[in-house]
Amino acid sequence: MNTVMTLAVALVATILIEYGVLLLLGERRKRVLLSSIVVNILTNVSLNLCLLWVGNGWTALALGECAVVVVEMLWYLYFVRDWKQALVYSLLCNAISFLSGVLFQLLIAIF
Repeated sequence: MNTVMTLAVALVATILIEYGVLLLLGERRKRVLLSSIVVNILTNVSLNLCLLWVGNGWTALALGECAVVVVEMLWYLYFVRDWKQALVYSLLCNAISFLSGVLFQLLIAIF
């Protein structure tokens, strides 16, 4: 699979996973759900392009993921107006999508 296709698959998977997490957390406001799509396009593409540029080392990945959590928390804060809820949304969405990606990569390596 070429790089553009890999990035597109990662983006779509991230959007679907994080949207689903928000739904599981009980979020029903359309503006919050739709904004999650926008922020994921911004952060996922940016992070993956940065990782392509600087390399996929654990340090770069950890710093990048931390930056994404902060950006998305601030993004959600604008829409939900509650910093605790914004932090929970950002942490859970990103942790679950990250771990899903790790699991997916492990499954590919095994099979």
